[in-house]
Amino acid sequence: MKAKIHPKVTLVGAGPGDPDLITVKGVKALKNANVILYDALINRELLNYASAEAVKIFVGKRKDFHRYSQDEINELIVKNAFQYGNVVRLKGGDPFIFGRGSEEVDYIASFGIETEVISGISSAMAVPASQGISLTKRGVSESFWVITGTTSDRKLSKDVYLAAQSTATVVILMGMSKLNEIVTIFKKFGKANIPTAIIQNGTTKNEKIGLGTIDTITAVVQEKGLGAPAIIVIGEVVKESTKFRSFYEEMNAATFGRV
Repeated sequence: MKAKIHPKVTLVGAGPGDPDLITVKGVKALKNANVILYDALINRELLNYASAEAVKIFVGKRKDFHRYSQDEINELIVKNAFQYGNVVRLKGGDPFIFGRGSEEVDYIASFGIETEVISGISSAMAVPASQGISLTKRGVSESFWVITGTTSDRKLSKDVYLAAQSTATVVILMGMSKLNEIVTIFKKFGKANIPTAIIQNGTTKNEKIGLGTIDTITAVVQEKGLGAPAIIVIGEVVKESTKFRSFYEEMNAATFGRV
């Protein structure tokens, strides 16, 4: 007699890119999955944790290229849960930080399907940390903002205007296409000399880094050929990193020498 299928969906955060940065609980979920629906930004090495029998479905989305719409992804998750039982939705970073995880959970739960969320290490914190950038530091930064660079209507978040007026560290995800706008806003509020780092493909072997200030970062991006996916980190804590301190000391010395 065929065993009764118990549909369940687990949203798993894959972490920022380094396959070692997934949680132990996330690995256990992958090992037990009958179906895995995975995003574009997850490290494919993570799929090796799955059983040979597990069905693996790529549903990744990148800028200007969506294999499936969000509605289609939602429907695929539910369909596979009813057909196979244990489904893992593997999402980059953390599912609930600009990952549309809550939308997926709401849709899945509306069918009476059991859901679970296993948090992942968000790139917003892990990528700066991997470069020695502490988003908060006593005497330097008392708080930090994490902002999406591109809203659902493809515009720059208005929160960037508010963040640019604060003394907080600002981390912007999905903001490379809006970099010129971001720079203009920070300059408007007198932040032209604020240290700025752009980290592309953070925590992976393909990582690339650009350093400068608000005033120079667009030129740095062009020079180094930086693009998405990347994280923009703006704040005094950038120059506090032991990896970057000498760069900013030399920059300041060169600037002082020209005065």
